Amino acid sequence: MKVSLFVTCLSDIFYPEAGKHTVELLEKLGCEVDFPEQQTCCGQPAFNSGYHKEAKAAAKHLIEAFENADYVVTPSGSCAGMVHEYKKLLRDEPDWREKAERLIAKTYELTQFIVNVLKVEDVHAVLPAKATYHTSCHMTRLLKVGDAPFRLLNNVKGLELKPLPHNYDCCGFGGTFAVKMTPISEEMVDAKVKHIEETGAEVLIGADCGCLMNIGGRLTRKGSPIRVKHIAEVLNSGVKKHADENL
Repeated sequence: MKVSLFVTCLSDIFYPEAGKHTVELLEKLGCEVDFPEQQTCCGQPAFNSGYHKEAKAAAKHLIEAFENADYVVTPSGSCAGMVHEYKKLLRDEPDWREKAERLIAKTYELTQFIVNVLKVEDVHAVLPAKATYHTSCHMTRLLKVGDAPFRLLNNVKGLELKPLPHNYDCCGFGGTFAVKMTPISEEMVDAKVKHIEETGAEVLIGADCGCLMNIGGRLTRKGSPIRVKHIAEVLNSGVKKHADENL
């Protein structure tokens, strides 16, 4: 199966390891992964700020970048969710709307792709740790990805997954929201950190780099020992070793 990686801005600039783990994991699951180099931002920052003209330009560029892809997979539910907004964004341009619909039909967040397309729920990952999982707003509410991350995490050997109180509450990032509404965002991330600490987890797992950057930054400033990991890193943990042991 051929897969094109949509790495996203935050992964490219701040979390390159998330992209690396995504590629390694997909290849271990039998996918042939390529990387269209002309890809840029999906347009979400402009879209969320009301700059729809600029967002349309970014959307059209991304559509062209992945026009020949069989599947598009990204380690970001938020950016995958933005791609699904293209149909609405380009509704007044029939030709582009049609192209957007084709991209939407083949674009998936990583765990969504593994569970729903590859039909895999156990990637044979190994991570002995107590962890909790943050459900990001855009991934669950816009993209409608619910149980896919949990199906995969529940099969990670050695991982004790603790439920996160008020898990559906926003972490306060919200893209440009954190910049425009900083005092409110700060209160929201403090509440999120408090709930994470209540679980006794050693590791916070998430599937959106924006949320991880926001929560991780707050944990660091508080001097918390809780580690932050993208779900791609967790699912790629110990996979090669486990596979080798079963040869």
